[in-house]
Amino acid sequence: MGGAKNCPETPRQKMIGMMYLVLTAMLALNVSSEILNGFTMVDNSLHATIESSDIRNKALYDDFQYQYEQNPTKVQEWLDKAKFVKQQSDDLYDYIEKFKVDIVKIADKDKADPKARNIEARDNLDAAGRYAILGGKGKELKNKIDQYSSVLVTLSNNDPEKQKMYKNIFSTDKIYSQHTNEKVDWNIALFEMMPVSAVVTILTKYQSDIRGSESEMIQYLKSQTDASDYRVNKIEALVIPNSKFVFKGEKYSAKIVLSAVDSTKKPEYFVGGRQLGENGVYEFVAGNKLGSAKYSGEIRMKGNDGTVKSYKFEQEYMVGEPSATISNEDLNVVYKGIDNKISVSVPGVAPENVHINVVGGSYQDLGKGRYIVRTTKDGEIKVNVFGKVDKKDMSMGAATFRVKRLPPPSVFLLDSRGDENEGMMTLDDLRGASLVASYGPDALVPAKFNIVSFTMIVEGLAPLPVSGQKLDLGFLNKLSKGKNLLISNIKAVGPDRNVQSLGAIVVRVM
Repeated sequence: MGGAKNCPETPRQKMIGMMYLVLTAMLALNVSSEILNGFTMVDNSLHATIESSDIRNKALYDDFQYQYEQNPTKVQEWLDKAKFVKQQSDDLYDYIEKFKVDIVKIADKDKADPKARNIEARDNLDAAGRYAILGGKGKELKNKIDQYSSVLVTLSNNDPEKQKMYKNIFSTDKIYSQHTNEKVDWNIALFEMMPVSAVVTILTKYQSDIRGSESEMIQYLKSQTDASDYRVNKIEALVIPNSKFVFKGEKYSAKIVLSAVDSTKKPEYFVGGRQLGENGVYEFVAGNKLGSAKYSGEIRMKGNDGTVKSYKFEQEYMVGEPSATISNEDLNVVYKGIDNKISVSVPGVAPENVHINVVGGSYQDLGKGRYIVRTTKDGEIKVNVFGKVDKKDMSMGAATFRVKRLPPPSVFLLDSRGDENEGMMTLDDLRGASLVASYGPDALVPAKFNIVSFTMIVEGLAPLPVSGQKLDLGFLNKLSKGKNLLISNIKAVGPDRNVQSLGAIVVRVM
């Protein structure tokens, strides 16, 4: 049953899966005429729904055409898309209609109803499988349904809920069958050992879904013709600056516009009593005065009655020195040999327009103002920050960091299970033990150290220098319970390639 939880079913898949299960279970009992009559009733009801959809869709297309005649420029794009939807819908609808008729012809032969409505061999279990599975038409139908679904999803790209709806309605994914306890291909679930009456009803349901989805899409496309329209009840002046923050010595630029402007009339723009060009662009070079500043003006426009109306505006902006904020996310220093995380921000400049260079090291750009800085030299490194303003790079500041070697880590003697036994270990534990050097799980600085060498000392035995992190087994074999093992002169090397002495460890043999 775990597979069902990992493969959530769409409503259509649940319906098909349930029908597949019920019909398969009925095979041993022979399908009753009452059940087949039920399919016929559902099929007739679906045809009635389709007829209603056709009437509704025709009215929608007629209204769409009328809107186009009133405003071709505005409606053309959306009407073309609507016509494309109609052509795609008709093509798939007609294909399914022929699909049904061909199956009925196999079942009823020369007595077949050309509209696949009156079926004599309603309980025939072979016709659908012969045509759809053995004849390969089922996979062809699946591909056409997938293509149609893709068209609807693409056209409704501004409405995720509609996209989800179309994907669910026309899903042809494998269906998890509780009867077989496995996934079943869509065309197998629909056509294998299924009565003709049931197959025809399911296909009519698809036709009904096509007409219903067509209606939904045409209404959606009609709504898009007005999506970019604005409804206003007043006229006011607006100032649209490139940025309210401007650096000293740099150009300030703003667009001054009148909302709800009639495109047949040209407003006049004034700032500080000086008239601007007809495009309404206002530019100036910021002076040496830092901080908040403002300017004001008006837009003049002649009304339909010939009276000139004035619309006042006022805009505030900020003048600041070029500056950058640089911080080390880990510590106030840069450590040699490891990744040091640096954050950089420049007030008034977007992160994507900020970049750095590093004198005395290298860096990796992580995006959004975050960097990894590395250095292998001693002394200091310098991080220079630049911002792109008006398509040119400006120096925004710099920061100097001291380069330090990594501090000594702690040293631990861990048994074969990775446990530290607080100064007492058995000989067996010592034979599988390893020396480990690290800053521990709560380390602020991520760094890996390797044990280079150490010396094993026990009273009564000659000291033994050892390379690596494992204890010498021959030396351990000479020990007995109650002895104290001194591990001294421990040396480790970190990513900064500096060999450090880490003190000693005393272990009592249990």
